[in-house]
Amino acid sequence: MGQDHIRYDILAQDALRGVIRKVLSEVAATGRLPGDHHFFITFLTGAPGVRISQHLKAKYPEQMTIVIQHQFWDLKITETQFEVGLSFSDTPERLVIPFNAIRGFYDPSVNFELEFEVPLADEDDNSSAEITAIPVEATSKPAETEAKSKTDEEKKPGSVVSLDAFRKKQ
Repeated sequence: MGQDHIRYDILAQDALRGVIRKVLSEVAATGRLPGDHHFFITFLTGAPGVRISQHLKAKYPEQMTIVIQHQFWDLKITETQFEVGLSFSDTPERLVIPFNAIRGFYDPSVNFELEFEVPLADEDDNSSAEITAIPVEATSKPAETEAKSKTDEEKKPGSVVSLDAFRKKQ
């Protein structure tokens, strides 16, 4: 097999991040989510351009999952990032998240998921990117902004629940 000089993996990743950008832009334009749609967005907290409070950075030193559902404000989208206001334990926070920092996007209302292999800051930057678009089983809707783990085993300080935790076990 020949060498990929075009880098289809990067082009595909950029195109799929464009889906997230488009969806969030439409929500920002209307100020609300259509129907039952809501989004779980997992991102690397240490990625370049991510801006979160020191409190959240200390609690989630590697990655974090946010839920955009009922209570969010000031959603702003640019070509490279989005900003959103969310509440964590009744404390309002403003987050700035570059699209390149996103590891996962999930809309459980329609079982749509995108996963991105984004190297952690201490991982090799030359690793190849893999993208997966996976339909998943229906899940229940969480009531809180912060994703909660389902078992005590998954509850570790500073850890964020994987999107797999919200899938039905077969």
